[in-house]
Amino acid sequence: MKNTRDQEKYWDKAAEKKEFPTPFKIEEFEKYVSKEMGILDVGCGYGRTLDELHNRGFENLTGIDYSQGMINRGLKEHPYLNLIKNDGDKIPFSDNEFDAVLLIAVLTSNTKNGEQENIISEILRVLKDGGILYLTDFLINQDKRNLKRYQEYEDKYGIYGTFELPEGAVLRHHTEEHILELTKDFTEIVFEKAVFDTMNGHKSNGFYYIGKKK
Repeated sequence: MKNTRDQEKYWDKAAEKKEFPTPFKIEEFEKYVSKEMGILDVGCGYGRTLDELHNRGFENLTGIDYSQGMINRGLKEHPYLNLIKNDGDKIPFSDNEFDAVLLIAVLTSNTKNGEQENIISEILRVLKDGGILYLTDFLINQDKRNLKRYQEYEDKYGIYGTFELPEGAVLRHHTEEHILELTKDFTEIVFEKAVFDTMNGHKSNGFYYIGKKK
């Protein structure tokens, strides 16, 4: 089984060449989050979503990622953004510090249930009461290519929907039921399914979700 350090190395290398096409529904986000509010992007990568927000006039923006390569690229491309390398499982901020948190295509690369539950728990901790979670990720697909790899790796990882890419990443696609269980401490505002482009040029089922901390 791939360890966390292997995955960190993969994402450091991917930072040099990968483009992340997962869409951000900024017009929908703006309905619930105003420009002066504090926003944290968990797993910000090279800062592409925060840059979109910056260009729309949002001012109080912070991003964290465990890949130093991603942070380095982000600071080079967007030197005006506040991007921080984060080590460990804890978000390095105080309780109730942010008005909104973004979690965009992060669960897919944190494949274990416990890892995902910890991420959501930490987000709940740093969000203010009534704070907004914007979550986008990938859902289970039914095409032959995906079904084959789900079946191939289910025994190895113990979770249907988990698979390896040839270049070394371990990723996961999710059931809708799993996502709704993860977000049970939020009041759902929006849950919309979509089809996304992936970083390797394929299509995948996905969703975007907006919820309010209860």
